[in-house]
Amino acid sequence: MLKFLKETEKTAKSVEEAISLAMTELKVADEKDIEVEVLEEASKGFLGIGSKDAKIRATVKDANAVIVRTFLSQVFDAMGLEVTLDIKTGKDTVDVEMSGAHMGIVIGKRGDTLDSLQYLTSLVVNHENDDYIKVTLDTENYREKRAKALLALSERLAEKVKNSGKKYTLEPMNPYERRIIHANLQDNEFVTTFSVGEEPYRKVIIAPKNAPAHTPAPTKQKVYSYFKKPPMPKREIKKAENFEAYASMQEEE
Repeated sequence: MLKFLKETEKTAKSVEEAISLAMTELKVADEKDIEVEVLEEASKGFLGIGSKDAKIRATVKDANAVIVRTFLSQVFDAMGLEVTLDIKTGKDTVDVEMSGAHMGIVIGKRGDTLDSLQYLTSLVVNHENDDYIKVTLDTENYREKRAKALLALSERLAEKVKNSGKKYTLEPMNPYERRIIHANLQDNEFVTTFSVGEEPYRKVIIAPKNAPAHTPAPTKQKVYSYFKKPPMPKREIKKAENFEAYASMQEEE
């Protein structure tokens, strides 16, 4: 089970050493990120007799940053990746910029791995908070590049739908990417957009304006060969069985 320390007490030969130990345990890189309360000052005693260690209590100022750093560090350690995390927090947001040598693995195909990491990190952060915190993970400016690609794709497909009069179904996308498509084409004079399916396979459809949004599935009808009789209803089968039994009795008499 993941444990996110927000406060700890440490003893050491000096206050400075105790603070350093606390920072390591709380996973903070800068002393400015913690509040330190000195509980006991160090004392050398007399001729080494009666010496006493310093004792401090350290409390994390930004708990969400510690939660994110702890969680993602464990994930990347398990993946065998060295990733540097630059975490910025706001009142109800956490933005994480990641950098490293193999960020293509972190992004994954069409951003699937990055989206999954973002979803899991959001779950962990919001489990520790009463109010909702929006978590965003990014690396190598992928989010902006992906948004630009989706905008260009939606424009190109909208033109294609306009000219052909036929709707076009895009690949499954997460809610954020679907919103980009919907927002970009909401004022388009010739096409409309809507989503179909269930998560995580929900897709955007671009269709000609005034076309029916949902086409009912065709009713399947059984077709029988001219030389093959359709199956007999149960009632008729029962009648036939009774008739055969009766005929058999008549023949025996």
